[in-house]
Amino acid sequence: MSKSKRLMELMMTVNQKRKFTVRELAEEFGVSQRTILRDLQELSELGVPLYSEVGPHGGYRVLRERLLPPIAFSEEEAVAIFFAIHALRHYSSLPFEAESHSALKKFYSHMPHDTRDRIDQMKNRVDFVTPFRQASSPHLSMLLTAAVQQQVIRIDYESRQRRSNRDIQPVGIYTRNGLWYCYAYCYPSAEYRVFRCDRIHSAVPSDLGAMDLREVHLENRDLPKPEGQDNLTVYAELTREGVLACEAEPWPEPQLHIRQDGTGWLEGEFAKNDLPYFAKFFIGLGKEAKVIQPPELLDCLRQHLADLMARYMD
Repeated sequence: MSKSKRLMELMMTVNQKRKFTVRELAEEFGVSQRTILRDLQELSELGVPLYSEVGPHGGYRVLRERLLPPIAFSEEEAVAIFFAIHALRHYSSLPFEAESHSALKKFYSHMPHDTRDRIDQMKNRVDFVTPFRQASSPHLSMLLTAAVQQQVIRIDYESRQRRSNRDIQPVGIYTRNGLWYCYAYCYPSAEYRVFRCDRIHSAVPSDLGAMDLREVHLENRDLPKPEGQDNLTVYAELTREGVLACEAEPWPEPQLHIRQDGTGWLEGEFAKNDLPYFAKFFIGLGKEAKVIQPPELLDCLRQHLADLMARYMD
């Protein structure tokens, strides 16, 4: 095996093993321990973060920030990846903001000159328009890590009504219309809720034990219903304009259904304590929506409309 090929395979091997000894690698590659030591030194100079541990149980360990082996991309694949990252530039906050800029810089700087010229021409002719938002979301990385690692975090959250501390277990984060949202299980309210990430002032690990939410994710519509939660079932008919307005809303429930002619309906469950929010939302839609049920929402709508009438009649 040539040295260059051995170094390439050695890089992939140490990334997979994470912890190993020189003897193990020497036996696996069929070379002397001295040769492996020289190879490890070269990998370290190339940027592979190796850490040596002394003692009877020592060896080598790859640090958390691993250097992935080179991957061969076609020109079209490289351009596609470049624009996938380039499309995120309008967001004021990203989960891996510094890493995204670094990856984009590496892709661009290592491309052939003719490919870079092609990208420079395309950058001014294609865009992924996202509303610019002044609000920043500095805790995206922590929220995403907590969702992946099944952790509970305590957040200082400012809703429209009040500011409070609460323990949540994130399920995932997503962006819509330039804003970031975190879908999470909220322990104080004992239900799943959506939080605006820019309204989270701080996020720290919580002492609460986490639930097993590995089967719950953003693509999973059959979410478990929290125990003791009082839910209502809503059904509302929507015009085409009403469908467009509902598409911009970040709720996981209720669900929007669209017909072939562009009209649709909103159907699903929501927590009873969210009645005021849904009443105001449907009032904002005006004639573009007609709520059929539940009766409690219809009563809330009538009360809001009566209050509005009384204010403007005066």
